[in-house]
Formats: sequence, C-alpha cells, structure tokens
Amino acid sequence: MDEGLREELAATFRQLGDPNRLAIVLACRDEERSVGALASELGLSVSLVSQHLRRLRDARLVQARRDGKQVLCRLADGHVRRMLDDMVEHVAHPESCDAAAETPHPEEQP
Repeated sequence: MDEGLREELAATFRQLGDPNRLAIVLACRDEERSVGALASELGLSVSLVSQHLRRLRDARLVQARRDGKQVLCRLADGHVRRMLDDMVEHVAHPESCDAAAETPHPEEQP
C-alpha cells in the first residue's frame, strides 16, 4: 500500500475516532436522518452536529441532501456500512475474533 493511501486511511479513521462523529455515523447506519433529529437524539446542538457532518462528508463517510428546510444525512455507500457492521461485530463479539485467529489466513494455506 502506498504512503498516500495509508495517510488517507488514517485521516478517515481519525474522523471516526471522535465519539460524537462515530455516534452520528452509527445513527445513520440504517436510515436517513435529519440534522435536527441527530442533534436531539445525541443531545448535541444542531450547529455542532452540522460541524461534525461537514468533516464526515469531507471524509466521504456520509452524504447529505436538502429536503425543503431539512438536511437529511445518510451513510455514503455500502462500503461504509459494511465497515461499521464489521467493526460493531468485532467489538461486540470478541470470541469470534479468537476463533478467526485460529483459522489460517488464505495466503498461509499450504
């Protein structure tokens, strides 16, 4: 992997390292959400949610669209959804990681 891609990956993961931004992407995992609904659900101000969303959009993790006076947000694509689903599974079920560690990586197969 080249250094530029590695740096971009690190920058993207840093965006998810903030608990509020992570909460926003997790809240958008299953359905489109308005900025106001996100703010209310997460106990944050609308302006703070908007600031976080700007950073998440810049990292291509979420997309936003205007619907009348509302701004609706959703995950950017299936890649982001799968990554979140995999990480939730990884953290919620550590025993499955132990079993996977015992299975050789395909490149390690004889």
